[in-house]
Amino acid sequence: MINYDALYHISYGLFIVSSGNKNKGNGFISNTVFQVTSSPAMFATCSNKNNYTSELIKQSKAFSASVLDTTISPTVMGVFGFKSGNDIDKMNDMIIQYGDTGVPIVLNHCISYIECKLVQTIDMGSHWMFIGEMVNAEVIDDSKEALTYKYYREKMKGISPKNAPTYIEKPEDNTIDSNNSFKKYKCKVCGYIYDEAQEGTTFEELPDNWECPLCGVDKSEFIEE
Repeated sequence: MINYDALYHISYGLFIVSSGNKNKGNGFISNTVFQVTSSPAMFATCSNKNNYTSELIKQSKAFSASVLDTTISPTVMGVFGFKSGNDIDKMNDMIIQYGDTGVPIVLNHCISYIECKLVQTIDMGSHWMFIGEMVNAEVIDDSKEALTYKYYREKMKGISPKNAPTYIEKPEDNTIDSNNSFKKYKCKVCGYIYDEAQEGTTFEELPDNWECPLCGVDKSEFIEE
């Protein structure tokens, strides 16, 4: 028996992993950035093989990781967490700095960042594991609280996108409580759940200009669970 809820207790941070250059850059929200050695300091990150950023890391042989804070806006979360770089320029309208390797570093809601040159790529099946040697690191604003996966799930009510290394498709619970008149609505873009029982307001009563607090899309993008 596998209780998938046990996996939610594994500690993760949330980061924006970026690569590319001034002409074309891209990035994505990642919860798998971790230090693997101290001398030299090396870090690993995992990226789905379908991610556009994966190709940019291979081409530029470098990547950056921005440590995010808990005040992250729905706009930034929506762009880097739930949209594809094949469709939009994610760096447009963002605060970008270019590192020693030339890769973009996203400074929006950034506490600190690291920049790494790629030293090894490992095929992990659905994902590439990129291991890089740190060449640059800076603190931007250490007054904020770092965003963790636990905070993202419990406070922001977020879920793992399907390209995330931690995504596991759990069996659907089709149990219906006939005594419960409250409903749940799910964002089709990011998976955020609006639970009327917890919120105290029915979904229909929300104003037409209400937006998803996680990714910023409007009310029309929600479906009843």
